[in-house]
Amino acid sequence: MASLRQVHIGNLPLGGGAPVLVQSMTNTPTHDAAATLKQIRALAAAGCDLVRVTVNTEEAAAAVRALVDGSPVPLVADIHFDHRLAIRAAENGISKLRLNPGNVGGEANVRAVADCARAHHIPIRIGVNSGSLERDLLDRYGGVTAEALVESALNHAAMLERAGFDDIVLSMKSSDVRLTIAAYRLAARRCGYPLHVGVTEAGLPGQGTIKSAIGIGSLLADGIGDTIRVSLTGDPVPEAKAAWDILRALDLRRKGIQLVACPTCGRTQVDLEGIARRVEAALADLDVPLKVAVMGCVVNGPGEAREADIGIAGGGRDGEGALFVKGQPPRKVTGDLAEILIRETRALAQARREAATAAE
Repeated sequence: MASLRQVHIGNLPLGGGAPVLVQSMTNTPTHDAAATLKQIRALAAAGCDLVRVTVNTEEAAAAVRALVDGSPVPLVADIHFDHRLAIRAAENGISKLRLNPGNVGGEANVRAVADCARAHHIPIRIGVNSGSLERDLLDRYGGVTAEALVESALNHAAMLERAGFDDIVLSMKSSDVRLTIAAYRLAARRCGYPLHVGVTEAGLPGQGTIKSAIGIGSLLADGIGDTIRVSLTGDPVPEAKAAWDILRALDLRRKGIQLVACPTCGRTQVDLEGIARRVEAALADLDVPLKVAVMGCVVNGPGEAREADIGIAGGGRDGEGALFVKGQPPRKVTGDLAEILIRETRALAQARREAATAAE
């Protein structure tokens, strides 16, 4: 059910079996290039492969050049209604457009955008949301349905196809998780275009993260989705971490650490939560893929975390524990368990890095 077609966003392949890309969107005024570029860099550092920016004014379109020149990742221009802004953004170096052809004033304007995008080798993402469905589709389907969302997206795509353009990405988002899942499953059956997956307006971190994990994770587990955006209210940087947590949980991309930690029980005699939080924070900068376990006791700890690359299990009292590295017998350790695990994990990461370099 994976998408058959592939497009390129700058030098990034999207779809056609390429790794699932992580993206987010800035919430700064785009015309403030300094503030927007600062946020773009923060999102890239947090793991975004590409970043979307609003282009809603001539000033925002003019700022695209500076953003593109200063960005470490490809940028996407979010356009509504005014096709001239899409053309201006493309001419200023944007790598992808987000635009619904049915909302830009007719076939002539669609063709103008398609011709410009083709000349600059820029794909177009058609984004349909449950709140933006056309009235005739709402009337025909009796409201917002998966069928209506997919038909809307394919109708928009047909406008680009008539203009001879097919470097298209589709999305059909809703704040309703079940509806989102149903729409993407239907789209995956009906077309081969790459799919941008997300639960729109999911809410604040917490409930919004859970809704996104269920919706996005269910689809990715089915093999549906080529790029993902976790939509959370507020600072967009946590969206990247949440997206990467979803990908790591499904073992779709391996980068940095995946933390495994037991929920604790009456046998636990160490500050397991404190150790886990320290380890996760201290190793957040690692890019070597490692599964790191923090377990509460030595009764079941090493066995439960046998798939981890490295881990530690608390002992009978603070300061005692067992360190286990995959492929080696556990060894007793004493002292600051968090610091021991951090140090040993960094050493393992360095050894893996050197081995990979030697193998090249």
